[in-house]
Amino acid sequence: MDKYITTILVLYLIVVFSGYYLEYLNLSHLNKYGSIIPASFEGYVDQALLNKTRDYVIENTQFGIISSIFHNIILLLLLFASLLNIYNSWIVSLKLPFILSGMVFFLLLLYAETLLTIPFNLYHTFKIENKYGFTTMTFKLWLTDFIKSLIISTILVSIITSAGLAIIQGSPDLWWFWVWCLFLGFSVIIMYIFPYVIEPFFNKFTPIEEETLQKGIQILMQKVGIQVKRVLKMDASKRTRHTNAYFTGIGRVKRIVLYDTLLEKLNSNEILATLAHEAGHWKKRHLLKHLIVSEFIAFISMYVAFKVLQGDNLNHLFHMKEGTFFTKVIVLGFIGAIISFPFKPVFNYFSRRHEIEADRFSCELTDNSQDMTTALVKLSKDNLSNLCPHPLYVKFYYSHPPVMDRIKKMSVIDVGRQ
Repeated sequence: MDKYITTILVLYLIVVFSGYYLEYLNLSHLNKYGSIIPASFEGYVDQALLNKTRDYVIENTQFGIISSIFHNIILLLLLFASLLNIYNSWIVSLKLPFILSGMVFFLLLLYAETLLTIPFNLYHTFKIENKYGFTTMTFKLWLTDFIKSLIISTILVSIITSAGLAIIQGSPDLWWFWVWCLFLGFSVIIMYIFPYVIEPFFNKFTPIEEETLQKGIQILMQKVGIQVKRVLKMDASKRTRHTNAYFTGIGRVKRIVLYDTLLEKLNSNEILATLAHEAGHWKKRHLLKHLIVSEFIAFISMYVAFKVLQGDNLNHLFHMKEGTFFTKVIVLGFIGAIISFPFKPVFNYFSRRHEIEADRFSCELTDNSQDMTTALVKLSKDNLSNLCPHPLYVKFYYSHPPVMDRIKKMSVIDVGRQ
């Protein structure tokens, strides 16, 4: 068995160091080309801002690598230095019922992971983000958010864990199918209740004050058959100066949420172009396509997991003294993460293609690509986005095309119209 453990460890290290190599390539590419002002950004950025962007990306990348190294060491100690074995034996010694034992097992791991991330979260929020002018959050608000998030996570994890383990206990031969149904149903319910139940715990939502903009949004959405239930402004500025906008809701009826920071940075036409992009995702059924593909993969994965978890090979592989179903799940998740790494470029490719389709839809719906272009330029500038990421890094990690690629695609649309 030890040769299999060695193989797994080697594969894991290959995945980890491949990620670090991609980060190195990205930073090298930034240092080489990051000081050149793109034609589309002339008049919007200067050399000082480009230097600030470069420094922000570099500092975030270096911080991410340090954080990753720390968490990878913890994970390796957990699996390869008997920490999981010791922890699992302690859980077994409590002699709790199966469902309660599983809830305690996974909740305590959740709490441990949460505690370990606290120093990194604090440093990133109050050191890096504050240094570059993004953070507006106070420590009191951070602490309040942390407590609320922990309570909500505890409730949700307890519900899904207890329900899943009850199914496993009650249907030992077909649990994989019913657990898949549980996860699917839970995901849909969360998509529906999140904006109405969970988000208000963290942010205040008020109707946008500009009637002209609200009317323009209503008219724009009517063109594509979307019923806008409410157009709301979110008080994002009490935490950050980053900008965003999004749709919530299932089916044709949508709730549109605009960050107050977005309303400050973009004019009405640019906001409409941005929302037309989001409407393009709905019209092109990107969310539905993503849901179908991801659930199909989850369906197959759940069946494979069922077959693998039937035996005790995973527990024997990692020399678990009192191997349980829960330790097998942890080991399987670790191996699954290694297997899934090479597929990242495939999933991100389709995601980037969907973004280009939504950009094209926005240009066609508004009959104007300039507003979407200037919106992208402003958002990239204000968020200090990397304007020249390495192409290989993009393939692995970018769910959206680099902003320069999006602008070039939209300029092609204009040329095609002329």
